[in-house]
Amino acid sequence: MKFASFVINNSASWGLVEGDSVADLGSRYPDLKTAIAAGGLAEAAKSAAGAKRHPLSNVTFLPVIPNPDKILCIGLNYENHRKETGRTEVENPTVFGRFANSQTGHLTDIIRPKVSTQLDFEGELAVIIGKPGRYIPRSEAWGHIAGYACYNEGSVRDYQRHTHQFTPGKNFPATGGFGPFLVTPDEVGNVGPLRLQTRLNGEVVQDTTIDQMIFDIPRQIEYCSQFTRLEPGDVIATGTPGGVGSRRTPPLWMKAGDVVEVEIDKVGCLRNGIADEA
Repeated sequence: MKFASFVINNSASWGLVEGDSVADLGSRYPDLKTAIAAGGLAEAAKSAAGAKRHPLSNVTFLPVIPNPDKILCIGLNYENHRKETGRTEVENPTVFGRFANSQTGHLTDIIRPKVSTQLDFEGELAVIIGKPGRYIPRSEAWGHIAGYACYNEGSVRDYQRHTHQFTPGKNFPATGGFGPFLVTPDEVGNVGPLRLQTRLNGEVVQDTTIDQMIFDIPRQIEYCSQFTRLEPGDVIATGTPGGVGSRRTPPLWMKAGDVVEVEIDKVGCLRNGIADEA
């Protein structure tokens, strides 16, 4: 199953995506996060046949989970990215957070802030938590996943490098693309062989498979659930591969008018334009 969050006629809703349309399920639960928390995705999907449908071309996509309790990002989680940054090997995942308003949806603009020209792309697989838990063992981690989505963990590099903490450069409003859909695990299957590709204006700039992660998804869930309780609708952005713009010579920054895509096999293709902050 595929689910999307969207705005139609100035009202936010969510629904089941089938082909080129979405069945509006906003009358069942107020938002996708609430449906996940209630364990209601399958039940809600059964009611889709009688629900009002909207062409996808008529909706404005929201981030898949517009209102997550938390967004946890895993840094330096592909060996080729670790090497290009010159960072040393570590025994545990590098984790930092994003705020909900730092995200934007599919086919909406990522905003380059007026205080910087160093806006970088980071294509990633996002994991959406379905079942809450603390101290989740790796052996049980897959059972806590509601689904997957594409993520562009856009980074304002100069602000990221002001100190050793990543937070400022990772939280400018509308710099992180998240979408287009939540795709359930039964539809995705084994994530390891899936290809992740980032394209900037049609040029491939990142290309890998998910199994090249240093810390796999069960390890990420295990580790994150040790220091915080994972809640339904929480997002884990699982890390970006090598090829980021800041490590190229010369650097490759995103600018107004650019189009960036993050595509993952069986998960979808997230597409965003780049616009300057007003």
